[in-house]
Amino acid sequence: MEVEAGEFFGILGPNGAGKTTTLEIIEGLRQADAGQVRLFGSSPWPRNSAVLPRIGVQLQASSFFERLTAREQIRTFASLYGVGPKKADEMLDVVGLSDKADTRAEKLSGGQMQRLSIACALVHDPELVFLDEPTAALDPQARRNLWDLLRAINTQGRTIVLTTHYMDEAEILCDRVAIMDRGKILQSGPPAELVRGLDAATHIAIETGVLPVEEARRMFDGTVEVDDDGVSLTFVTRTPAPVLATLAERNALRGLSVRGATLEDVFLNLTGREYRA
Repeated sequence: MEVEAGEFFGILGPNGAGKTTTLEIIEGLRQADAGQVRLFGSSPWPRNSAVLPRIGVQLQASSFFERLTAREQIRTFASLYGVGPKKADEMLDVVGLSDKADTRAEKLSGGQMQRLSIACALVHDPELVFLDEPTAALDPQARRNLWDLLRAINTQGRTIVLTTHYMDEAEILCDRVAIMDRGKILQSGPPAELVRGLDAATHIAIETGVLPVEEARRMFDGTVEVDDDGVSLTFVTRTPAPVLATLAERNALRGLSVRGATLEDVFLNLTGREYRA
C-alpha cells in the first residue's frame, strides 16, 4: 500500500480486518510483526521523534481531560508541539467550535467531540493526517458537516488517510481506497474504477401496479429478471437501455429509480456477506 502526497486515501474492511492495527503501525504506536513501513522515507518504529510533528492522529476512541473546556483542551494539545494559544483558538474556528470554546468537553455533542478531536490532530499543521472512523455514530447532519471539513483540509494540501465503514463516505471523499480483510489488501484503486470493474447488473424499479408482473416478464421474454415486492416492480439487467426504452414506450415510468453497482457491492463481493462481530 502506498499513499501519495496530497491524496485522500481510504482503508475499508469488515470488523477485525486490520484497519486500526495498520494505522497504529504506520503511526508508530505499534511494532509490526513483519514487513516494512516507511513514513516520509523513515521507519516510524521505534517511535521516531523526527516524523511525529509532521503527522496528525485522530484515534478511533478519543479521550479528553475532565473539566477542561474546548479552548483549554486544544491549547493543551497545541502546547505539546510548541504552538501558541492564538493558533489553537483559530483552529476552533476552523472546525466550527468557536461558540463552544468555553464549554467543557463532556458537555459537547458527539459531532462536536469529533470535530474537537480533529482540531487537536490538526493544531500543529501536520502534513499527513490519520483519521480512524471519524464519523462513527454521528447523525447525518454531523457527518455531512464533517465531510465538508475534511474536503477543506485536503484542499489545503494535506494528505489524509481515513478508515471508515461507510461506503458512501469513501466514494464521495477518497481519491483511492484499499479494501482489506484478514490483514491483506484485496483490491485498491479509485472508487469509480473499482465499481466499473465489478460488471454488476443494473436494478431498474418502478412503482408496483404500473404493470402486472406476468406482463412485465413477457415483455422481455425471460431475458430480464423481474421481481415485485409489493412496493416496487424491479427489473435486473446488464443492458438497461432497452429496458428503459420499452418502459417509456408503455408510459410505465412512474416511481422510476435506477441503481447501478456501488462501492458497497465491490466490498461485499471481495469480503463476503457473512456477519462479522
